[in-house]
Amino acid sequence: MQSAASAGRAPKNMSWIPGGTFWMGSEEFYPEERPVHQVGVGGFWMDTHPVTVAEFRRFVKDTGYVTTAEVAPEPAEYPDADPALLVPGSLVFTPPAQRVPLDDYRRWWSWVPGADWRHPEGPGSSVGGRERHPVTHVSHYDALAYARWAGKELPTESEWEFAARGGLDRARFVWGDEYTPKGRYLANTWQGEFPWQNLAEDGYVGTSPVGSFRPNGYGLMDVAGNVWEWTTDHFTARHGADGRETAPATACCIPADPRTLAPETGAEAHPRRVIKGGSHLCAPNYCLRYRPAARQGESAETSTCHIGFRCIVRGR
Repeated sequence: MQSAASAGRAPKNMSWIPGGTFWMGSEEFYPEERPVHQVGVGGFWMDTHPVTVAEFRRFVKDTGYVTTAEVAPEPAEYPDADPALLVPGSLVFTPPAQRVPLDDYRRWWSWVPGADWRHPEGPGSSVGGRERHPVTHVSHYDALAYARWAGKELPTESEWEFAARGGLDRARFVWGDEYTPKGRYLANTWQGEFPWQNLAEDGYVGTSPVGSFRPNGYGLMDVAGNVWEWTTDHFTARHGADGRETAPATACCIPADPRTLAPETGAEAHPRRVIKGGSHLCAPNYCLRYRPAARQGESAETSTCHIGFRCIVRGR
């Protein structure tokens, strides 16, 4: 069966990413973004915006799928956990009322029984009125299941970063090098002192409807801020930690869409995957990661109120 991509037809709500060579990573900010190296990717279609609550709801209605957050964790995988917490639930941001030290994330993250994609803040909350917001509280496994149902895939880290840059190779942000050009906020991020003071100068305290900010050069929305997005890559502490991903500027062969094919350690029950793009909780005083080069590792079974995803269809 010929795909829409191979036939030259634009799949619904997807943007064509032409592919090419770019400089991946950054030397300016965090160690895991280094070293900067050239990478080549092929062309592909990418969801114009993160998968929304309404889109994920259709998937669940069609398949009966149950997300990771809706299933009690396996006690054997968490031998040191309080048994009372081994119930269905997810991580929810719970801001403190005053300034706190930034050396312990438990001061602002809470495991909330009953929190899931339908109940983002826990029992009693709902996604009513948030149908156009990115779906959250989805694990890597949930994102893969949706992608398979939709006839799509998750992007690799290099595909995601190339697309997010929108043709602005080596730019600091997806819109250029200045954070607020002409005083305008161009992404849903944190203003104020994280984690207690949220000034919401961009108009949003939590997630925002997709498309609330202008698209990048490839027509993609929300590739900075709003929610982190899953990729297929296993996380390593540095780009090219195993020597397979890096290429000096003078190399005759630039790696083509490299990906980490194995986890950094085999001891983890749920190896970490790369997430990209930052979220509405990213702030300069703690997590300046609403940039295309930024990257973090999250355990594949993790679900939180600030991680979502989008899918791709590779060109044939």
